[in-house]
Amino acid sequence: MTKKLYEISAELVQAQVASSAMSSEEIAESLRKVFNTLSSMQKSENEGTAIETTDTIESQSEQPGTMEFSDPMDSIQQDRVVCLECGAEMRQLTAKHLSTHEMTIREYKKKWGFSLKQSLSARSLSKARSKAAKKRGLPENLIRYREEQKAMKSGESRDQLTGKEASTSQPDTQSESRPEADLPESKETKKAKKK
Repeated sequence: MTKKLYEISAELVQAQVASSAMSSEEIAESLRKVFNTLSSMQKSENEGTAIETTDTIESQSEQPGTMEFSDPMDSIQQDRVVCLECGAEMRQLTAKHLSTHEMTIREYKKKWGFSLKQSLSARSLSKARSKAAKKRGLPENLIRYREEQKAMKSGESRDQLTGKEASTSQPDTQSESRPEADLPESKETKKAKKK
């Protein structure tokens, strides 16, 4: 007994679901696509004509990003980012992935209307990175660094900014009673010269 198209479609989609997590909407869409593909294959087989795959490939490449997002910002979700070019889902849209579309991150952001400062990471990943940076003290260190850079540009020294005065702990070698040529330098003198 031969299987019906909807049975074959269901088996194929079931195998997809087993290999990767899919939402109910994605399952329904995948089921429709598989069924339509199988139907067109059966029709071509019955008529004895070749299957026209180039039309579907061209229509997909002519209209990239017409996934399910009316606003490109919707492609950045809590646990995933969807590439608006091909529909691939990942935690972060990388330069390596975009190179497969012959684009840089900057070109992708401009094409789809993202701010150049917008992260192409899932919101949960961005939040975790932010939390880790705060735990390491990054915001305070960044503020301190920027203040130091402003001070350096305006001519203040780093010691003046931090309130520390430059130590002048070098010993006065001329006031010593022993000649330096005869005796080896002490450890303290070597340290003072290094500073």
